[in-house]
Formats: sequence, C-alpha cells, structure tokens
Amino acid sequence: MKADVFTVLAEPTRLRILDELRVRERSVNELVGTLELSQPSVSKHLRVLRDAGFVSSRVAAQQRIYQIKSRPFKVLDTWLEPYRRLWEKHLDALESLLDNQEDP
Repeated sequence: MKADVFTVLAEPTRLRILDELRVRERSVNELVGTLELSQPSVSKHLRVLRDAGFVSSRVAAQQRIYQIKSRPFKVLDTWLEPYRRLWEKHLDALESLLDNQEDP
C-alpha cells in the first residue's frame, strides 16, 4: 500500500533529499555527504520516497543514482489548486479593500 503523500512529505529529511534531487540527480553517497546523515538513514528515506513514487533510481556502475519523478508533484499540485484559488480570491479582496482606503 502506498503511503499518504502528506505523511511522506511531512518528514523534514525527505524534504531535504527532494531539495537536493531537485537540483540534479545524485547517488546515495552524494546525499550522505551533502546531508551529513548516515547511509542507512538516507537509504531508508529514499526507499519511502521511491515507494511513494517521488523518486526513481537507475544503476550506474556500482551506484544507484536517484532522480525526482514529476507525476506525484503534479497530482499534489492538482489537489492544491482549489485552495490556491481560494487564497487568491481572499488576497484579491484584501488588495481591493486596501486600494480603496483613503490615505490618512
């Protein structure tokens, strides 16, 4: 069973890993060095991210190279869209109110 996207992304270490992979694909050892975490810890978080569909890996020589997969983020963005519209509506109303106030 796939983990809930919010549960996966709620873990700060996983967010840090995704931030690193957003820049470029990386090996486990590169992530260990950059994040200053143990190899087992990084591997555990990568497994959760992979199982949830946020990352994929390929084998290069004796290393696994990880990269971000865009599909889960598109699903998340689609889910967020109604909330984004709601806040934009409220912010537009606030902007209009502030624009119509008289200067003291």
